[in-house]
Amino acid sequence: MHLIVKLFTVADNLKTLTSNLSKRGPHRVMVGDLAFTGLPGKVYTPAEGNGIPGIAFAHDWRTPIEEYHATLRHLASWGIAVAAPDTENGIVADHRGLANDLETALQILAGVRLGEGKVVVHPKKLGVAGHGMGAGVAVLAAAGHDLISGVGCVFPATTAPSSSAAATNVSAPGLVLAPGEDQWLDRGNPARLAVQWKGDVVYREVDKADQGSFSETTLLRRLAGFSSSKVKYQEVARAALTGFLLATVGDDKKYSDFADPTATIKGTTNRDMEWLIKELPENPEHSLIPGK
Repeated sequence: MHLIVKLFTVADNLKTLTSNLSKRGPHRVMVGDLAFTGLPGKVYTPAEGNGIPGIAFAHDWRTPIEEYHATLRHLASWGIAVAAPDTENGIVADHRGLANDLETALQILAGVRLGEGKVVVHPKKLGVAGHGMGAGVAVLAAAGHDLISGVGCVFPATTAPSSSAAATNVSAPGLVLAPGEDQWLDRGNPARLAVQWKGDVVYREVDKADQGSFSETTLLRRLAGFSSSKVKYQEVARAALTGFLLATVGDDKKYSDFADPTATIKGTTNRDMEWLIKELPENPEHSLIPGK
């Protein structure tokens, strides 16, 4: 009986946290310009905070950072400082170049008082995240980087050099959010990225979401002149990402279930490593899990 009560309590608590994290957080948000450091982009921070977590965020292909305004403001409202470079927006993006810009953004977060001088990022609470191309770039930036505490990959796309290959050298915990809807344009293999991950990894599919669901103006809209509302999927993805970053980069035990690959989050479907390996085109008996 006690075990049953405890399980229900955990599930109810996660449900409540997920619902809360899908909405804006308690902090007033300030938005600044990264250009004062010589790096084009934006900085989003809570109005004040000492020793808070900070992440560098990378955008998708041909997607200016302004199209993530609501998401980056959302993260800051939950106490996470975000530096988002607005570089490599051309037809042929330099993925390694954007990864280098993420590293520069992290140095800025850890080395400069932000906001009105009332925001200080803890130098050991740093992470990276991104969407699409930017998710793969986040992996490139995290590879071999001992100071990264968490990596959030939203609907990752293929990069050159390969983010899947780079994942074999990422020790930090990772979150891979995959689109739950079959894609008419295959831009990446999230399952392979998760299988290759060196450290702990959480893999969730956002039910019925597609690749363009995360940015506030979809690629489809820009190409075809229209879009449909993706707010529901954005809320699910934001909650999962925010909770994971608070748990890993922020080291907040309150949100530890978001870094648990077995924990169930409404609007998502968990996939275990056995399922992921079977999804790969090669022989499912052939292990691609380095060090595991």
